[in-house]
Amino acid sequence: MKRDLLRVSIRQKAVFISKNMEVNGGVAELNETTGVLLANCSKLGFTFSEELLHKINGISPKAKLGLLDLLKEITGVNKNWTPLVKQWDIPTGETLVDHIVTWFANVFQSKNGTILPCGHLIPKHTFPLERYNGCPFCGTPFEFEKLVYKGGQNKLKTLELWTEDDVIHHLKSLLESSVALDATQADNLKILLGHYALPVGVEIKMKETLMLAIDALVEHDKGSAAGQLFHTPNDILRYLWYKHTGFLQIIEPKTIKARMAKNAQNFHPQLDKSSEVKVQAAQELKLKFGRTASRRYATWLNDLKMDIKAQCENMHPKRGIWVRVIRALRLAEYSKRKGFEQLARLLDDFYNENYEVWQGKVNESRLKMDADTTFRLLKQRPGLFARSLFSTMLWFGPEAAIKEFRTVMDKIPARLIFTLNMYAEVYFDKNQKRTAKPLGGINKRIPVNPLLQLYEEKDLRRMQKLVQGLSLEVIKGNFAKAENPNRTIFIAEGLDKIPIAIGDRSEQLQDLPEVPVGTRFKVEGETVRLFLQWGEGLPAQHLDMDLSCWVIYENKNYPMFCSYAQLDVPGCSHSGDIQSIPDQVGTAEYIEIDFPDLTIAAARYVIFTCNSYTIGSLSPNLVVGWMNSKDKMDISHKGVAYDPTAVQHQVRIKQSLTKGMVFGVLDVEKKEIIWMEMNFGGQVVQNMNQETLEGLLQKLDAKLKVGDLLKLKAEVQQLEVVTEPEQADEVYDLNWALNTAEVSKLFMGS
Repeated sequence: MKRDLLRVSIRQKAVFISKNMEVNGGVAELNETTGVLLANCSKLGFTFSEELLHKINGISPKAKLGLLDLLKEITGVNKNWTPLVKQWDIPTGETLVDHIVTWFANVFQSKNGTILPCGHLIPKHTFPLERYNGCPFCGTPFEFEKLVYKGGQNKLKTLELWTEDDVIHHLKSLLESSVALDATQADNLKILLGHYALPVGVEIKMKETLMLAIDALVEHDKGSAAGQLFHTPNDILRYLWYKHTGFLQIIEPKTIKARMAKNAQNFHPQLDKSSEVKVQAAQELKLKFGRTASRRYATWLNDLKMDIKAQCENMHPKRGIWVRVIRALRLAEYSKRKGFEQLARLLDDFYNENYEVWQGKVNESRLKMDADTTFRLLKQRPGLFARSLFSTMLWFGPEAAIKEFRTVMDKIPARLIFTLNMYAEVYFDKNQKRTAKPLGGINKRIPVNPLLQLYEEKDLRRMQKLVQGLSLEVIKGNFAKAENPNRTIFIAEGLDKIPIAIGDRSEQLQDLPEVPVGTRFKVEGETVRLFLQWGEGLPAQHLDMDLSCWVIYENKNYPMFCSYAQLDVPGCSHSGDIQSIPDQVGTAEYIEIDFPDLTIAAARYVIFTCNSYTIGSLSPNLVVGWMNSKDKMDISHKGVAYDPTAVQHQVRIKQSLTKGMVFGVLDVEKKEIIWMEMNFGGQVVQNMNQETLEGLLQKLDAKLKVGDLLKLKAEVQQLEVVTEPEQADEVYDLNWALNTAEVSKLFMGS
């Protein structure tokens, strides 16, 4: 059983069974090993569809064991889940005074107390040591308890059967996606391209996806075939930068250095490593290439079909990086060789700036208020026209801009049309600051366009309706053009809460079935339990990751924080601050959120966050998420509170620049959790900007929902909406919605 392919299928709520895995496919009766596997998987929160169960019954015991081991790895049952405090749902009564007294006792080497294995002395009448699994002063754990997972009454996640055809179909859907892939999809694509050749005739629309396809060809020594996929110099630069930094987008070196330096800052000046880290980052970002790689890149640039002047203009926005790349690749040397004449002309024009920049001409004509020239230039590049439509409407007036925009709408990617519809309401509002996330940066609030002040409210509302009407016209037109012989459609309940995956993509890995950012989860029980697990596989060391939540109450003008500094606030309890990890097994923190207590305290929202208190970013492979169960969730005597069957959602940290992250917002009144991913800087939860969070929530609310668009499709194509999937010609359920590549293909074209 190919473990990585199996991981891809589980992310899609399925299990991949290839034909060569079946050893006794004709057996109808469940054998003993299948029954044992089914029982063990149910303890992990999974069960199998009837079709899958029949196939699993026919594979070898070794393959079944491989499946069970992977599910154990994904659910983390072999990790250490012991927190610092025993039975942490009952307050220990520790106070700031206990920490101060203990600090003085250790500084002045008092003898009146208990010396712990970490070397700290805990004075009498301070911390109740019988309540701790480690040192309450430095947060080092000593005692551990093995997780006992029995399986409860929680709803099991049903896994379906995946065949070879399903895998190939998923590979094609990822390659053909009309929107950028998130981290999980990109990881899936890399895995699949490691096992399967690039399908013939697939049209790759997104630059990030193209880089992964090119990398697969290069890995299989097909550099010349990879070269045929490059269209512009910046495509080549993007691939080079991806191989050098791991980022699929071209993030400026100064941005990476600044983020790494900021992540290394510390409240305590003696622990601040920002200067050293910045120097180290600069060393790591230095470009060094061997002769083979240099010749490959030189050949790719020399073989580009694009006009030389156009190539220079394409390179201009990244001129600083290109100067470094040209020097590191020795391109000047290669340009003097026979056969590299095209490269020589490119370098000559680029260095002498013998080219015009289109954006400069647009800016010049805008400043001169030359509408005719501006619109003529914008219509040359419809995609950029769409991205600047809102500001152009404010500059030259809505009617003129919309009239000119209509003439090129058929040349604009559908994802941009969707984006215009979603953000028009937020953009044309004088009172709302927008949220943006620059490449490599954190989510920030940006001010409204000053030109909004020139218009009355009624004019701005008209602009909103013009844009939304225009985009809906395009969406309806696309549905109307598509031939559809079907007559009935099934739209699952809950799809109206799943946003179209455009713009806000997850940067972290989802090993459980993935969902797009902005998905809302219903809370069934009276408690939600947050969890954070990190450090597995690492040697014992100081590595302080923090789990926190921010509670906003109706009757208070300020929020309260449940974190390492305040373990108990109305409605929330923390399991204690672990600052050092044990050897290899990792460690965990929890926060229990109690709905009855939140209601009594008149809480509105609870914001879930995690931070790296230690210098640097969040630890790779750190897992954070929440559990939800309609039945009471147990806490053992030593405080272990993890139940794999109750896990509603979790993510695994991949990005290396993330210092702090909001991973969910609980709406107390609606009993809903919004899965989101908002990066922020700083060591503690208090560094998060509430206005930025509110802006991101408004942005998510403004997004078109999958269910709404399916209803629009049914209306335009005159399909009858039925209540049972068996009655429908077209079935759109929650499993279908999990594959955001398939969703984008339906609404934005193949």
